[in-house]
Amino acid sequence: MRWPWQTVAADEGGARWVVLDVESSGLDPRQDRLLAIAAVAVRALPDKLLVTPGDSFEVVLRQPDLPADKANILVHGIGVGAQRGGIDAADALRAFVDYAGASPLVGFHVAFDRALIERALRAFAPGLRLPGPWLDLADLAPVLSPQTRAQALDEWLAVFSIGVARRHQAAADALATAELMQKLWPLARAQGATEIRHASRLAASRRWIT
Repeated sequence: MRWPWQTVAADEGGARWVVLDVESSGLDPRQDRLLAIAAVAVRALPDKLLVTPGDSFEVVLRQPDLPADKANILVHGIGVGAQRGGIDAADALRAFVDYAGASPLVGFHVAFDRALIERALRAFAPGLRLPGPWLDLADLAPVLSPQTRAQALDEWLAVFSIGVARRHQAAADALATAELMQKLWPLARAQGATEIRHASRLAASRRWIT
């Protein structure tokens, strides 16, 4: 099914990975609410990683009873009207599961995104799940480029001169993360990490070291 907030371009070939970002009502994934999900697909071609904005997804989940938090709204820019006028949570989550399919899911500090999405699935769409593996670019990037002195996403984006239309806006952050992955792809190829199982193994090696 094609959802009205989803765009899907012609198949570009190559393995499809989905780079995502979320916005939330706070910083505790065990208690705070999932407000929005955005994602853009990338295609792993033999000689490059192709970012495909035509294969993208963005949705705001309806929050009918969420009290206004001005400080939080200033961070992500999703106002009270947008939150209350969003898409029903079950429909939004079902749409994202359909969009992602079995593709690997990539993010920067993706454990936070994963916890929010999976808790929302349990609450609003029990029985639905995301079957694809998860990969944290925050773990993979330092292994691919150990000489780079960067930790936060903003620092990595600065290293590669990647601009962001608006930080802490899910669609813009997802696109910037995809472009960072694209910049790191030649290093991934050099280390044989262009398949999800190899990339996951490298990312895990960083967690073991730290």
